[in-house]
Amino acid sequence: HLRHLRTYYQQVADKERILGILKTPVVKNGPFKGLVYPPFSTEGTAVYPKLFGSAIYPKIIGCYEAELHPVFDKIITSKNYTEILDVGSAEGYYVNGLALRCPRAKVFAYDIIETERNYCRQIAVLNNVQDRVTINAACTPEILAAFPFTGKGLIISDCEGYEKVLFSQQNIKALANCDILIEVHDFIDIEISDYLRNLFSETHVITTIRSIDDVEMARTYSYPETDGLDLNTKKLIFQETRPCVMDWFWIEAKSSS
Repeated sequence: HLRHLRTYYQQVADKERILGILKTPVVKNGPFKGLVYPPFSTEGTAVYPKLFGSAIYPKIIGCYEAELHPVFDKIITSKNYTEILDVGSAEGYYVNGLALRCPRAKVFAYDIIETERNYCRQIAVLNNVQDRVTINAACTPEILAAFPFTGKGLIISDCEGYEKVLFSQQNIKALANCDILIEVHDFIDIEISDYLRNLFSETHVITTIRSIDDVEMARTYSYPETDGLDLNTKKLIFQETRPCVMDWFWIEAKSSS
């Protein structure tokens, strides 16, 4: 009991110290710099550094999934997506960030957790993009197959292994003009990556992007807000607590129509 109590108070102290470094809940670097989050006192911020659906500290610093920043820079620069779908959108970091950076696109969030959808809605209002953000619960293969894309679509998927169900022969033809970014959860089902490669082989080109671990982040990431901090503090701020090194598939449509 005393050990757990010491751990609790250490977490509280770490949280207070890190929030003092972050200062304001506004994304400070990266492709979504300027994205506003609710105040740090929002429900869910009590101890553990997962204020919403995933680690919040790297999102506020702007280093969250930095391995994908070149992809998002390309997405934002191209400005040619008419609809953007985010399946497993959590509190809406990508939903609202892309709504800010792609003002011509309509953005659709899908998450099965009501609390996350509520946060996503709140963040959309804070960033004045609520008119272009539609928030939904579950996404299914049927929804993707019937989605009324008006031009070039973008789909982001982070749905804990459900990607093997979500993307199927049922909807592959409907997605022929979509670019797709999938976080691949092979640690849940080791066959997922092979399945996706086979599914998209005729219609898309796949680039694999590998995550880096939390230790490497602490040793290599450099941001103005964290300059001069010790490695342990950097690890607390940068860590994304993945269960293992993981891959993303950046899946670009061969069709240019």
